[in-house]
Amino acid sequence: MTGSGSSGGGSLTRGGRKYTLKRSPASRSGGLAYEDELNPQQLDVVMAGGGPLLVIAGAGSGKTRTVTYRLARLVEDGVRPESILLLTFTNRASREMLHRVATLIQYDVRRIWGGTFHHVGNLILRNHSTLLGFGQNFTILDREDATDLVSDCIRLAGVDPKEKHFPKGRVLESLLSFSADTDRGVADAVMDRAPYLADRIAEVEGVAEAYRTRKKEIQAMDFSDLLTHTRALLAGHEDVRALYQERFRHVLVDEYQDTNKIQADIIDLLGGGHKNLTVVGDDAQSIYSFRGAHFENIITFPDRYPGARLFRLEANYRSTQPILTLANASILHNRRQFKKELATTRGAGPLPALVPCREVLQQADFIAQRILELSDEGIPLSEMAVLYRAHYHSMEVQMELTCRGIPFEIRSGLRFFEQRHIKDVTAFVRLVACPADELAWKRALKLLPRIGEATAARIWNVLRAQEDPLRFACVGGAEIIPRGARESWEVFRGLIADLAGLGRPGKEGGGTAPGGGKMPPPTEMISLVLDRFYESYMQAAFDNAPARVEDINQLAEFAMQYESPETFLSDLALMGSVAAEGTAPGGTEAPEESVVLSSIHQAKGLEWRVVFMIWLTDSHFPHQRALADPDGEEEERRLFYVGLTRTKDDLHLCYPMLESDSRRMGVFSRISRFVSELPEDLYERWSLEEDTAPARGVGVPQGEDAPPQESDSPWEGGSPERTLSRPADPDEPDGLRYEYDDDF
Repeated sequence: MTGSGSSGGGSLTRGGRKYTLKRSPASRSGGLAYEDELNPQQLDVVMAGGGPLLVIAGAGSGKTRTVTYRLARLVEDGVRPESILLLTFTNRASREMLHRVATLIQYDVRRIWGGTFHHVGNLILRNHSTLLGFGQNFTILDREDATDLVSDCIRLAGVDPKEKHFPKGRVLESLLSFSADTDRGVADAVMDRAPYLADRIAEVEGVAEAYRTRKKEIQAMDFSDLLTHTRALLAGHEDVRALYQERFRHVLVDEYQDTNKIQADIIDLLGGGHKNLTVVGDDAQSIYSFRGAHFENIITFPDRYPGARLFRLEANYRSTQPILTLANASILHNRRQFKKELATTRGAGPLPALVPCREVLQQADFIAQRILELSDEGIPLSEMAVLYRAHYHSMEVQMELTCRGIPFEIRSGLRFFEQRHIKDVTAFVRLVACPADELAWKRALKLLPRIGEATAARIWNVLRAQEDPLRFACVGGAEIIPRGARESWEVFRGLIADLAGLGRPGKEGGGTAPGGGKMPPPTEMISLVLDRFYESYMQAAFDNAPARVEDINQLAEFAMQYESPETFLSDLALMGSVAAEGTAPGGTEAPEESVVLSSIHQAKGLEWRVVFMIWLTDSHFPHQRALADPDGEEEERRLFYVGLTRTKDDLHLCYPMLESDSRRMGVFSRISRFVSELPEDLYERWSLEEDTAPARGVGVPQGEDAPPQESDSPWEGGSPERTLSRPADPDEPDGLRYEYDDDF
């Protein structure tokens, strides 16, 4: 009778049948043939015994494969799965690694502890939280909940929550999280991230203390607490530490270069007993100090673990050798590093191209034209990326791709002109240029304290009933403003008066406001809004105010090409219209076939066949603000290295030779030190020239009215081996010709 035998490990007892689960056999007789699956460097890591191991895994070197096979080898060698801890930075990464292990050896690996630091910390704390004064059913606060609680604590600390110059809850929550994640005091974090609050440190510390107290009262922890409390538990309770050191006989850590101080301490506490610790990372890709990542963790690992063995993974499966040679030469300039030399498994390829552009508009023009050419050659748009140091660097490229109908998606945030702070500032330009613009008035009014949707609507109803809303707002209207907002209203209406040119002589450029005043040019209007009103607002409202200030300054520089607010606003409106119609959708709505625009920070771990790195000038890359830190230049060079190594086949390094400045005339830029320090034989210089051929269907003056001909390019007639002239597309009226040249 079926099921009655004992061959399946079952036996009858008084309470029914008892069945024993046996260990699944390995997927292959004799286990995996590791020598056939791995290169020699990977194999050394996988087959290494116990003890502390530091694996420096170069870009594209098969890091995930190496970790996966080491996990499989440990299990095949008889290590109990429940005694293995795998720490990653995303739960998805952990799940994928464990799934691969299960596929390789046909073994149930669900007993391996795998996940993020926060996930593992939560599991540990649930078992021992009473030792820290929390119940086992404590609540975990997400970012929104934590922000709401901090907002409540502002009031509890005795600060008026309506005060316009004190940061809002979201800003303070981010500041307190940074303080915790970097293991620094609140005062130190304030001076680093929000120095404008230097005279209010005592109040911020009061909010921090109230926040700690309230979390304990409501039995809640935020994400930072999951780490700090786990460290406190392991460091302060020897019995708990010994329990987990005994449980986790092998600890493996992925992306070790991205760990912060708290996470590194947790690793040391868990792995400090048996020291069977394998950390995998790349010091050359440590680029997240602004999030709290601590470079010292990886660079000092051999000092903290005497006798640790160092392994290097240098075989690159992604890029061609010319790209790797350039990347190797770049990172050599860093003093603090584990030296390695990436070598391709793919073979040769074209030299990276260095493309000097006249200014940022020509840079955008070149990128758009080159993308179209490469697409015609059969390279999918999704295999092309434009990478940059800061989000605002992509503004002109977004404009040009939109105008040409090239679909793209933004990986570094919203489209530039769709960002809240950009729309806030342009709302002031809109309401002055068109006082009937209800949406612009309401948006600007709601930036004032104590003015919400309903109050803004009431104020607008009064304004629109006036014959001249602008002049009414500038000389009166205080009686319609809530008492708590009247001080800000005085600043607001003074700003509106200057934007509308009321009561002052006209300036060159600009336009005539409906109220009769002479409006300044749009670039000056944007700078006025920032300086007189919006910068102080951003400091209280946003946790990344300095980056947003840079965006607005870049918007002002972009606006220098417009003489009147009307033409500036028209182009912005057309940009939004084209995007809305779907010809150049971005973000989550992007089609599968679209060019990727991304900051290099967001691009880490990704790869494309074609990469354009843009804005490679000093003060932009490296970023001027980063250079204020003693270690800033080396981290910026690591960021440059990460950008280079995203490329499979075709790399373009672009920079504008002339930069506009909203407060001065154009200035000559200086090429990035990261480019100028590279040997010139590792890249190929391209020179751009404008195609002066007329567009089809456009009337061209002939005979005596014909314009004088431009002289030939100084690079024409060069050696055939060194010069290749590419004519512009005849259907493209503003095409470029670009030449490869070694003598530029």
